[in-house]
Amino acid sequence: MKEKVQTAVVGVTGYAGAELARLLLHHPRLKGKPPVFAGRVDEKDAARGGVPLGEIHPELVDSTGSGDLKQELFSWELLKERGVEILFLATPHEQSREWVPDALERGLRVIDLSGAWRLTEAANRAVYGFADDGTELATATQAQAVYGMPELHREQIRDARLVANPGCYATSVILPLKPLVAAGLVDLEHGIVADAKSGVSGAGKAPTAKTHFMYAADNLSAYGAFTHRHTGELLEQIGVNACEIIFTPHLLPIPRGILATIYLRFKGAQTRASVLQVYRKFFAGSPLVRLHENGLPQIQHSVRTSYADIGFQLDASGRRAVIVSCLDNLLKGASSQAVQNMNVMQGWPESEGLE
Repeated sequence: MKEKVQTAVVGVTGYAGAELARLLLHHPRLKGKPPVFAGRVDEKDAARGGVPLGEIHPELVDSTGSGDLKQELFSWELLKERGVEILFLATPHEQSREWVPDALERGLRVIDLSGAWRLTEAANRAVYGFADDGTELATATQAQAVYGMPELHREQIRDARLVANPGCYATSVILPLKPLVAAGLVDLEHGIVADAKSGVSGAGKAPTAKTHFMYAADNLSAYGAFTHRHTGELLEQIGVNACEIIFTPHLLPIPRGILATIYLRFKGAQTRASVLQVYRKFFAGSPLVRLHENGLPQIQHSVRTSYADIGFQLDASGRRAVIVSCLDNLLKGASSQAVQNMNVMQGWPESEGLE
Protein backbone atom coordinates (compact mmCIF):
# COMPACT_ATOMS: atom_id res chain seq x y z
CA MET A 1 0.00 0.00 0.00
CA LYS A 2 1.32 3.40 -0.98
CA GLU A 3 0.03 6.29 1.11
CA LYS A 4 0.16 8.90 -1.65
CA VAL A 5 0.38 8.85 -5.41
CA GLN A 6 0.73 11.54 -8.05
CA THR A 7 -2.12 11.46 -10.53
CA ALA A 8 -2.75 13.24 -13.80
CA VAL A 9 -5.99 13.83 -15.69
CA VAL A 10 -6.15 14.34 -19.44
CA GLY A 11 -9.59 15.44 -20.59
CA VAL A 12 -10.75 17.51 -17.64
CA THR A 13 -12.88 19.78 -19.85
CA GLY A 14 -15.72 17.24 -20.26
CA TYR A 15 -18.52 16.36 -17.86
CA ALA A 16 -16.88 13.17 -16.58
CA GLY A 17 -13.53 14.95 -16.45
CA ALA A 18 -15.00 17.62 -14.18
CA GLU A 19 -16.39 15.02 -11.78
CA LEU A 20 -13.07 13.16 -11.82
CA ALA A 21 -11.22 16.37 -10.96
CA ARG A 22 -13.61 17.07 -8.09
CA LEU A 23 -13.20 13.60 -6.63
CA LEU A 24 -9.41 13.61 -6.88
CA LEU A 25 -9.09 17.12 -5.46
CA HIS A 26 -11.03 16.08 -2.36
CA HIS A 27 -9.70 12.53 -1.98
CA PRO A 28 -8.33 12.17 1.57
CA ARG A 29 -5.26 10.24 0.38
CA LEU A 30 -4.30 12.90 -2.14
CA LYS A 31 -4.21 15.96 0.10
CA GLY A 32 -1.21 18.05 -0.85
CA LYS A 33 -0.88 16.17 -4.14
CA PRO A 34 -3.44 17.63 -6.54
CA PRO A 35 -3.68 16.04 -9.97
CA VAL A 36 -1.69 17.34 -12.88
CA PHE A 37 -4.21 18.53 -15.47
CA ALA A 38 -3.06 18.34 -19.08
CA GLY A 39 -4.63 18.69 -22.49
CA ARG A 40 -4.89 20.97 -25.47
CA VAL A 41 -3.78 24.54 -24.76
CA ASP A 42 -3.61 27.27 -27.38
CA GLU A 43 -0.66 29.59 -27.78
CA LYS A 44 -2.24 32.44 -25.83
CA ASP A 45 -3.03 30.25 -22.81
CA ALA A 46 0.31 28.48 -23.00
CA ALA A 47 1.97 31.86 -22.48
CA ARG A 48 0.29 32.13 -19.08
CA GLY A 49 1.13 28.58 -18.09
CA GLY A 50 -2.17 27.00 -19.06
CA VAL A 51 -5.89 27.49 -18.43
CA PRO A 52 -6.96 27.94 -14.79
CA LEU A 53 -9.28 25.17 -13.66
CA GLY A 54 -11.66 27.82 -12.34
CA GLU A 55 -12.17 29.11 -15.87
CA ILE A 56 -12.96 25.64 -17.20
CA HIS A 57 -15.16 24.57 -14.29
CA PRO A 58 -16.07 27.47 -11.96
CA GLU A 59 -17.81 25.00 -9.64
CA LEU A 60 -14.41 23.57 -8.69
CA VAL A 61 -13.18 26.83 -7.19
CA ASP A 62 -12.82 26.49 -3.42
CA SER A 63 -10.93 27.92 -0.45
CA THR A 64 -7.95 25.58 -1.01
CA GLY A 65 -7.03 27.26 -4.28
CA SER A 66 -8.18 24.43 -6.54
CA GLY A 67 -9.50 26.91 -9.06
CA ASP A 68 -5.98 28.27 -9.59
CA LEU A 69 -4.62 24.92 -10.74
CA LYS A 70 -4.09 24.93 -14.49
CA GLN A 71 -4.68 22.67 -17.42
CA GLU A 72 -1.24 22.65 -18.98
CA LEU A 73 -0.17 21.68 -22.46
CA PHE A 74 0.04 17.89 -22.57
CA SER A 75 3.45 16.29 -23.04
CA TRP A 76 5.09 13.16 -21.75
CA GLU A 77 7.90 15.35 -20.46
CA LEU A 78 5.41 17.26 -18.28
CA LEU A 79 4.12 14.05 -16.70
CA LYS A 80 7.64 12.79 -16.05
CA GLU A 81 8.73 16.11 -14.57
CA ARG A 82 5.76 16.09 -12.16
CA GLY A 83 6.34 12.49 -11.11
CA VAL A 84 3.00 11.20 -12.37
CA GLU A 85 2.35 7.54 -11.53
CA ILE A 86 -1.33 7.06 -12.40
CA LEU A 87 -2.73 8.60 -15.57
CA PHE A 88 -6.47 9.06 -15.98
CA LEU A 89 -7.58 9.45 -19.60
CA ALA A 90 -11.00 11.04 -20.11
CA THR A 91 -10.27 11.31 -23.80
CA PRO A 92 -11.97 10.16 -27.03
CA HIS A 93 -11.50 6.49 -27.88
CA GLU A 94 -9.10 7.20 -30.74
CA GLN A 95 -6.87 9.38 -28.55
CA SER A 96 -6.66 6.68 -25.90
CA ARG A 97 -5.73 4.11 -28.54
CA GLU A 98 -2.80 6.32 -29.50
CA TRP A 99 -1.59 7.34 -26.05
CA VAL A 100 -2.04 4.26 -23.88
CA PRO A 101 0.79 2.21 -25.44
CA ASP A 102 3.15 5.17 -24.98
CA ALA A 103 2.03 5.61 -21.36
CA LEU A 104 2.65 1.94 -20.57
CA GLU A 105 6.07 2.08 -22.20
CA ARG A 106 6.92 5.00 -19.90
CA GLY A 107 5.97 2.99 -16.82
CA LEU A 108 2.70 4.77 -16.06
CA ARG A 109 -0.36 2.96 -14.78
CA VAL A 110 -3.41 4.00 -16.79
CA ILE A 111 -7.11 4.22 -16.00
CA ASP A 112 -8.84 4.86 -19.30
CA LEU A 113 -12.42 6.14 -19.21
CA SER A 114 -12.94 5.66 -22.95
CA GLY A 115 -14.02 2.51 -24.76
CA ALA A 116 -10.62 2.03 -26.37
CA TRP A 117 -9.53 -1.06 -24.43
CA ARG A 118 -12.71 -2.50 -22.88
CA LEU A 119 -13.37 -5.30 -25.35
CA THR A 120 -11.28 -8.44 -25.71
CA GLU A 121 -13.06 -9.90 -28.73
CA ALA A 122 -12.38 -8.41 -32.15
CA ALA A 123 -15.98 -8.95 -33.26
CA ASN A 124 -17.20 -6.74 -30.42
CA ARG A 125 -14.54 -4.08 -31.03
CA ALA A 126 -15.55 -3.79 -34.67
CA VAL A 127 -18.29 -1.30 -33.78
CA TYR A 128 -15.57 1.25 -32.96
CA GLY A 129 -13.73 0.81 -36.26
CA PHE A 130 -10.28 1.24 -34.71
CA ALA A 131 -7.73 1.73 -37.49
CA ASP A 132 -4.98 -0.06 -35.53
CA ASP A 133 -7.04 -3.10 -34.50
CA GLY A 134 -5.18 -6.34 -35.07
CA THR A 135 -1.74 -4.76 -35.16
CA GLU A 136 0.97 -6.24 -32.96
CA LEU A 137 1.09 -3.19 -30.69
CA ALA A 138 -2.69 -2.97 -30.24
CA THR A 139 -2.96 -6.70 -29.55
CA ALA A 140 -0.18 -6.54 -26.94
CA THR A 141 -1.78 -3.53 -25.29
CA GLN A 142 -5.23 -5.13 -25.23
CA ALA A 143 -3.74 -8.19 -23.54
CA GLN A 144 -2.71 -6.00 -20.60
CA ALA A 145 -6.13 -4.39 -20.15
CA VAL A 146 -8.34 -5.34 -17.21
CA TYR A 147 -12.03 -4.49 -17.35
CA GLY A 148 -12.37 -1.96 -14.54
CA MET A 149 -15.41 -3.18 -12.61
CA PRO A 150 -14.12 -3.98 -9.11
CA GLU A 151 -17.23 -5.96 -8.23
CA LEU A 152 -16.20 -8.46 -10.93
CA HIS A 153 -12.42 -8.14 -11.28
CA ARG A 154 -11.10 -6.75 -8.03
CA GLU A 155 -8.11 -9.08 -7.81
CA GLN A 156 -6.93 -8.45 -11.37
CA ILE A 157 -7.30 -4.68 -10.96
CA ARG A 158 -4.94 -4.62 -7.98
CA ASP A 159 -1.89 -5.35 -10.12
CA ALA A 160 -3.14 -4.00 -13.46
CA ARG A 161 -1.11 -1.55 -15.51
CA LEU A 162 -4.07 -0.70 -17.75
CA VAL A 163 -7.61 -0.51 -16.41
CA ALA A 164 -10.37 -0.04 -18.97
CA ASN A 165 -13.15 1.78 -17.14
CA PRO A 166 -16.60 0.33 -18.05
CA GLY A 167 -19.28 2.15 -19.99
CA CYS A 168 -22.10 3.76 -18.03
CA TYR A 169 -24.93 1.76 -19.61
CA ALA A 170 -22.84 -1.40 -19.34
CA THR A 171 -22.35 -0.85 -15.61
CA SER A 172 -26.08 -0.42 -15.07
CA VAL A 173 -26.85 -3.74 -16.78
CA ILE A 174 -23.86 -5.92 -15.86
CA LEU A 175 -24.07 -5.36 -12.11
CA PRO A 176 -27.67 -6.57 -11.68
CA LEU A 177 -27.37 -9.42 -14.21
CA LYS A 178 -23.94 -10.96 -13.58
CA PRO A 179 -24.74 -12.48 -10.16
CA LEU A 180 -27.90 -14.20 -11.43
CA VAL A 181 -26.35 -15.51 -14.65
CA ALA A 182 -23.21 -16.67 -12.82
CA ALA A 183 -25.37 -18.57 -10.33
CA GLY A 184 -27.06 -20.41 -13.20
CA LEU A 185 -30.53 -19.10 -12.35
CA VAL A 186 -31.45 -17.37 -15.62
CA ASP A 187 -33.24 -19.16 -18.43
CA LEU A 188 -31.16 -17.76 -21.28
CA GLU A 189 -33.19 -19.57 -23.93
CA HIS A 190 -36.11 -17.26 -23.13
CA GLY A 191 -33.79 -14.28 -23.47
CA ILE A 192 -33.14 -11.15 -21.42
CA VAL A 193 -34.48 -7.70 -22.21
CA ALA A 194 -32.50 -4.72 -20.88
CA ASP A 195 -34.31 -1.42 -21.34
CA ALA A 196 -32.03 1.41 -20.18
CA LYS A 197 -32.58 5.16 -20.06
CA SER A 198 -29.91 7.82 -19.56
CA GLY A 199 -29.73 11.54 -18.99
CA VAL A 200 -28.35 13.78 -21.73
CA SER A 201 -24.87 14.16 -20.20
CA GLY A 202 -24.18 10.57 -21.23
CA ALA A 203 -23.81 11.82 -24.81
CA GLY A 204 -20.89 14.05 -23.85
CA LYS A 205 -20.37 17.79 -23.73
CA ALA A 206 -20.34 18.56 -27.45
CA PRO A 207 -23.91 19.43 -28.52
CA THR A 208 -25.56 17.50 -31.33
CA ALA A 209 -28.86 17.76 -33.15
CA LYS A 210 -30.35 15.10 -30.86
CA THR A 211 -28.95 16.29 -27.54
CA HIS A 212 -29.66 20.00 -27.54
CA PHE A 213 -32.51 21.31 -25.39
CA MET A 214 -35.13 21.68 -28.11
CA TYR A 215 -34.82 18.02 -29.08
CA ALA A 216 -34.33 16.37 -25.70
CA ALA A 217 -36.72 18.40 -23.52
CA ASP A 218 -40.24 16.95 -23.19
CA ASN A 219 -39.10 13.94 -25.20
CA LEU A 220 -38.10 10.30 -24.74
CA SER A 221 -36.38 8.51 -27.58
CA ALA A 222 -34.85 5.09 -28.20
CA TYR A 223 -31.65 4.75 -30.19
CA GLY A 224 -28.85 2.32 -31.00
CA ALA A 225 -31.06 -0.79 -31.02
CA PHE A 226 -28.79 -3.82 -31.61
CA THR A 227 -25.88 -1.50 -32.46
CA HIS A 228 -24.91 0.34 -29.27
CA ARG A 229 -21.21 0.25 -28.42
CA HIS A 230 -21.80 -1.00 -24.89
CA THR A 231 -23.48 -4.21 -26.10
CA GLY A 232 -20.15 -6.00 -26.46
CA GLU A 233 -19.36 -5.27 -22.82
CA LEU A 234 -22.59 -6.96 -21.78
CA LEU A 235 -21.82 -10.06 -23.81
CA GLU A 236 -18.25 -10.41 -22.57
CA GLN A 237 -18.78 -9.54 -18.92
CA ILE A 238 -22.12 -11.22 -18.26
CA GLY A 239 -21.19 -14.26 -20.31
CA VAL A 240 -24.12 -14.40 -22.72
CA ASN A 241 -24.50 -14.63 -26.48
CA ALA A 242 -25.95 -11.88 -28.66
CA CYS A 243 -29.09 -13.96 -29.23
CA GLU A 244 -29.71 -14.18 -25.47
CA ILE A 245 -30.04 -10.49 -24.65
CA ILE A 246 -31.65 -7.42 -26.18
CA PHE A 247 -30.30 -4.09 -25.00
CA THR A 248 -31.98 -0.84 -26.00
CA PRO A 249 -30.82 2.56 -24.71
CA HIS A 250 -33.08 5.60 -24.46
CA LEU A 251 -32.45 9.31 -24.02
CA LEU A 252 -34.17 10.86 -21.01
CA PRO A 253 -34.86 14.62 -20.80
CA ILE A 254 -32.81 14.96 -17.59
CA PRO A 255 -29.17 16.06 -17.13
CA ARG A 256 -27.78 12.89 -15.57
CA GLY A 257 -28.61 9.45 -14.22
CA ILE A 258 -29.42 6.01 -15.65
CA LEU A 259 -32.30 3.67 -14.92
CA ALA A 260 -32.15 0.18 -16.41
CA THR A 261 -35.21 -2.08 -16.29
CA ILE A 262 -34.33 -5.71 -16.98
CA TYR A 263 -36.81 -8.48 -17.74
CA LEU A 264 -35.87 -12.15 -17.42
CA ARG A 265 -37.15 -15.65 -16.69
CA PHE A 266 -35.64 -18.07 -14.20
CA LYS A 267 -35.03 -21.75 -14.88
CA GLY A 268 -36.97 -22.61 -11.76
CA ALA A 269 -39.19 -20.83 -9.27
CA GLN A 270 -37.36 -18.40 -7.00
CA THR A 271 -38.32 -16.57 -3.85
CA ARG A 272 -37.35 -13.08 -2.82
CA ALA A 273 -35.10 -14.60 -0.16
CA SER A 274 -33.30 -16.87 -2.64
CA VAL A 275 -32.57 -14.03 -5.08
CA LEU A 276 -31.43 -11.75 -2.29
CA GLN A 277 -29.08 -14.46 -1.06
CA VAL A 278 -27.40 -14.61 -4.48
CA TYR A 279 -27.00 -10.84 -4.58
CA ARG A 280 -25.72 -10.59 -1.01
CA LYS A 281 -23.13 -13.28 -1.58
CA PHE A 282 -21.92 -11.79 -4.87
CA PHE A 283 -21.71 -8.22 -3.57
CA ALA A 284 -20.26 -9.03 -0.15
CA GLY A 285 -17.34 -6.62 0.21
CA SER A 286 -18.66 -4.31 -2.54
CA PRO A 287 -19.44 -1.09 -0.67
CA LEU A 288 -20.68 0.87 -3.67
CA VAL A 289 -23.57 -1.44 -4.53
CA ARG A 290 -26.78 -0.87 -2.56
CA LEU A 291 -29.43 -3.58 -2.59
CA HIS A 292 -33.04 -2.43 -2.22
CA GLU A 293 -34.52 -5.27 -0.26
CA ASN A 294 -37.98 -3.73 -0.49
CA GLY A 295 -39.16 -1.76 -3.48
CA LEU A 296 -37.34 -0.54 -6.57
CA PRO A 297 -34.63 2.12 -6.85
CA GLN A 298 -35.10 5.51 -8.49
CA ILE A 299 -32.71 7.81 -10.30
CA GLN A 300 -33.27 10.64 -7.82
CA HIS A 301 -31.78 8.53 -5.01
CA SER A 302 -28.61 7.53 -6.87
CA VAL A 303 -27.84 10.66 -8.88
CA ARG A 304 -24.81 12.61 -7.60
CA THR A 305 -23.72 9.57 -5.57
CA SER A 306 -21.15 6.89 -6.32
CA TYR A 307 -23.59 4.04 -5.69
CA ALA A 308 -25.23 1.53 -8.00
CA ASP A 309 -28.70 0.75 -6.64
CA ILE A 310 -30.35 -2.59 -7.44
CA GLY A 311 -33.86 -3.81 -6.67
CA PHE A 312 -36.23 -6.41 -8.11
CA GLN A 313 -39.74 -7.83 -8.10
CA LEU A 314 -40.87 -11.41 -8.83
CA ASP A 315 -44.19 -12.46 -10.31
CA ALA A 316 -46.54 -14.76 -8.38
CA SER A 317 -44.98 -17.89 -9.90
CA GLY A 318 -41.42 -16.90 -8.95
CA ARG A 319 -40.34 -17.65 -12.52
CA ARG A 320 -40.25 -14.10 -13.90
CA ALA A 321 -38.41 -11.07 -12.58
CA VAL A 322 -38.24 -7.35 -13.20
CA ILE A 323 -34.92 -5.92 -12.03
CA VAL A 324 -34.24 -2.20 -11.78
CA SER A 325 -30.82 -0.64 -11.38
CA CYS A 326 -29.94 3.04 -11.07
CA LEU A 327 -26.70 4.97 -11.06
CA ASP A 328 -25.21 8.33 -11.94
CA ASN A 329 -23.72 7.98 -15.42
CA LEU A 330 -20.99 10.55 -14.64
CA LEU A 331 -20.03 8.95 -11.32
CA LYS A 332 -20.49 5.19 -10.86
CA GLY A 333 -20.85 5.08 -14.64
CA ALA A 334 -17.56 6.92 -15.20
CA SER A 335 -15.46 9.04 -12.84
CA SER A 336 -16.17 7.55 -9.40
CA GLN A 337 -15.70 4.07 -10.83
CA ALA A 338 -12.33 5.29 -12.10
CA VAL A 339 -11.41 6.52 -8.60
CA GLN A 340 -12.72 3.25 -7.16
CA ASN A 341 -10.28 1.47 -9.47
CA MET A 342 -7.45 3.72 -8.29
CA ASN A 343 -8.29 2.84 -4.69
CA VAL A 344 -8.10 -0.87 -5.50
CA MET A 345 -4.81 -0.43 -7.37
CA GLN A 346 -3.32 1.43 -4.43
CA GLY A 347 -4.58 -1.00 -1.78
CA TRP A 348 -6.78 1.67 -0.20
CA PRO A 349 -10.35 1.10 1.04
CA GLU A 350 -12.43 0.74 -2.12
CA SER A 351 -14.95 3.44 -1.33
CA GLU A 352 -12.52 5.96 0.14
CA GLY A 353 -13.29 9.46 -1.06
CA LEU A 354 -16.51 8.25 -2.67
CA GLU A 355 -19.10 7.92 0.11
